[in-house]
Amino acid sequence: MILQTTFLFISSPEIVLILFVVVMVFGADKIPEIARGLGKGMRTLKDATNDIKHEITKSAEKNGIDTSITKDVDEELKKVKEDLEDFTGSVRRKL
Repeated sequence: MILQTTFLFISSPEIVLILFVVVMVFGADKIPEIARGLGKGMRTLKDATNDIKHEITKSAEKNGIDTSITKDVDEELKKVKEDLEDFTGSVRRKL
């Protein structure tokens, strides 16, 4: 049985076709610039999201709303990340 990798319900041949069209439309020399722009845009979006989250937390603390629940969730997330790092550390390939 042959298993195909799918990403967002797109199979490998479709991804290859999309990449081929992108190269034909934009040219190989423009693709790094496009990727760099997308990366900067994603970083800006992440920073804006973090700013909004920080403002909401600050406003909640200012108005006396209990934010200990979010702190507990953050601590649990950190524990899960550490456990995941410990687990994947032995599996990762050494470069």
